[in-house]
Amino acid sequence: MSDKKAPLLEMKNVSKSFFANNVLQDINFKLEEGEVLGLVGENGAGKSTLMKILFGMTVIKETGGYGGSVLINGEKVQFDSPFDALNAGIGMVHQEFSLIPGFTATENILLNREPEKVSVVSKVFGSRLNTLDRKKMDEEATESIDKLGVMIDKNMVVNQMPVGHKQFTEIARELSKKQLKILILDEPTAVLTEKEADALLDSIRGMSKRGIAVIFITHRLHEILYVCNKVLVMRDGVIVKETASSDTNVDQITKWMVGRDNTAAAKVGASRSRLSEQESEVIMSIKRLWVDMPGETVRDVSLDVFNGEILGIGGLAGQGKLGIPNGIMGLYESGGSVTFDGKEIPLNHPRKCLDSQIAFVSEDRRGVGLLLDETLEWNIAFPAMQIHNKFLKNYLGGLIKWRDDKAIQEVTNKYIDSLQIKCSLGSKQLARELSGGNQQKVCLAKAFALEPRFLFVSEPTRGIDVGAKALVLDALKKFNRESGVTVVMISSELEELRFICDRIAIVSGGKISGILPADRPSEEFGKLMISNVR
Repeated sequence: MSDKKAPLLEMKNVSKSFFANNVLQDINFKLEEGEVLGLVGENGAGKSTLMKILFGMTVIKETGGYGGSVLINGEKVQFDSPFDALNAGIGMVHQEFSLIPGFTATENILLNREPEKVSVVSKVFGSRLNTLDRKKMDEEATESIDKLGVMIDKNMVVNQMPVGHKQFTEIARELSKKQLKILILDEPTAVLTEKEADALLDSIRGMSKRGIAVIFITHRLHEILYVCNKVLVMRDGVIVKETASSDTNVDQITKWMVGRDNTAAAKVGASRSRLSEQESEVIMSIKRLWVDMPGETVRDVSLDVFNGEILGIGGLAGQGKLGIPNGIMGLYESGGSVTFDGKEIPLNHPRKCLDSQIAFVSEDRRGVGLLLDETLEWNIAFPAMQIHNKFLKNYLGGLIKWRDDKAIQEVTNKYIDSLQIKCSLGSKQLARELSGGNQQKVCLAKAFALEPRFLFVSEPTRGIDVGAKALVLDALKKFNRESGVTVVMISSELEELRFICDRIAIVSGGKISGILPADRPSEEFGKLMISNVR
């Protein structure tokens, strides 16, 4: 009999179908104690479904379960809910936050696991009269933050935190669980600054040294090579490659992921047109804009946008780039003045912007961008129906309006085809059931269906794979060139801005620190990014 120790985790011959659509086929891999596994693949490759099986998400059981086996330390397990997975020592930090906004970091880290004080009264009348042991809570929260190795304020309320600190709070919550053996991180660095991402990668190395195994899902392939022991590449529901990270590189992983050379993104940049040397007509003029948005500093932004251009807005996290479109579109209180096509747009009135044919694709696709429990048809067509009376049939001379189901289905299928939205049920699929990258494409389709004259699009490629990034950027460029729509793209990815934009404005310290043509060297943009940082 062999004395060889069983792996911490083994998935054997795992398969999964949704409504006769095979999304996973014969998945096999092992994970050892303290190992860091990089799980990569295009959106829709099956990564999320595989992790839902491992974490016992109820959607798996509700849709007929799965084939194959999951083994922990050589013992077969069957998780019917995430609580079963948590009890077995598996934690997961999802791409979308699951924090309570009005609670502090400490309260979120220890939610439903708070240490309690027993009093004479509670001994007599029951444990429901126990009180929270605040001192013990602080000690345990501090311990988990120390394990994380990143400084965050344990007393800060979540809705006042920068987005990076929210991500760290999510991870600290998992590290506070004493039984943690395996931690699944789904795109944990997508919302982080470069410095914060480096700190998290160092933290993952620390987890590994303490024996915690990590499954690290990310589209930032250089991070995989930096922190992971091995790489698992998925495509179309199967594992196409498993290799040691030391034996591969970014280009090779990309080819395995997409099944082709990924030169599309470069072509986007190479084919873009330039503005005329002469100054174009100003279609939007922003003067002294300030925005009260948590985690963002917008204190005095003045900027002119030329008709028909693609203008990029970049900068470090928290310096104000995300606050600009959110303030103009009325999602957060703002002041200053905005003129569009010669007419002043009143701030703090979202409907006024929409009526003026200005559209916005938010960076928060789940919180702001989508109706998660509605079909793709309803997501794509409803805003245009509500705002511009599109996709409606008129009866009795317009006294009665009724939705035009045929037109709604046609426009939805148009964007499913043109944006290559992967949906097994077609236009009737619920938005919640799509992968993150495909949800992002639906947000774009919704904006395109409005047929705006001006489009703000914020972090359009956040958390999506390399193939989908190229498609999204190409769709924006095509929409701009063929429809004559002025596009302002806000992004943390400078190279993407340089690929697609005519000019790039850099925000630093809540102000525009400079505007340069997109083909200027990266170093010049970098200098602008730190010029006003406080």
